[in-house]
Amino acid sequence: MKYLKYFGITLLVILIDQLVKLAVDSNMTMGSAGQIKIFGDWFKLHYTTNPGMAFGMQLGSEYGKLILTSFRLVAMVGIGYYLYYLISKKVHAGYIVCIAMILGGAIGNLVDSVFYGVWLNNAPYDASTPWFHGQVVDMFYIDIWEGFIPDWVPLWGGSYTALWPIFNVADASIFIGVAIILLFQKRFFGETTKEGKKDEEEDEIQKQFIEEK
Repeated sequence: MKYLKYFGITLLVILIDQLVKLAVDSNMTMGSAGQIKIFGDWFKLHYTTNPGMAFGMQLGSEYGKLILTSFRLVAMVGIGYYLYYLISKKVHAGYIVCIAMILGGAIGNLVDSVFYGVWLNNAPYDASTPWFHGQVVDMFYIDIWEGFIPDWVPLWGGSYTALWPIFNVADASIFIGVAIILLFQKRFFGETTKEGKKDEEEDEIQKQFIEEK
């Protein structure tokens, strides 16, 4: 039951993420033409796809997308095992919830990369295969500022850029999980350290008791 509770959080994140993405793909027009304002001009629904990593970055080689998707798959397995380990060790529940959210977000975007090239037919035209070349669907757009960046600005100069990236439920789940860990790390890891010391003290007492007998 204890494993089901936390892995259930991961499953919930995946379900919500995929339902939102599929709803956006089915009901919205891609790009500015289908943009929907939620709160004024600063928070919008904006259907776009991301072929690479965060902020639209990509690996340059022919097999870059395949390498990225494979890396995500390995990372998902690693985080899944780490979550299982944390639950078995009964660490702080808040920390476990955060890792479960991060795992859910990682799997949510992995589903896009593995399957959306086939399900939604959104793989790049030059992809060797639609499998493992799907593009991640993004839709939440916080429009803090957008415009043309002067040429003298390093990296982004000479381009029309939005200050804030467009993201999805999976991205938000990962961000929130990491942010909570950073904000409450003393509480999460402090309690774990205290429990570890308590276990060591109990083991030492039992050892002394056995030696005396």
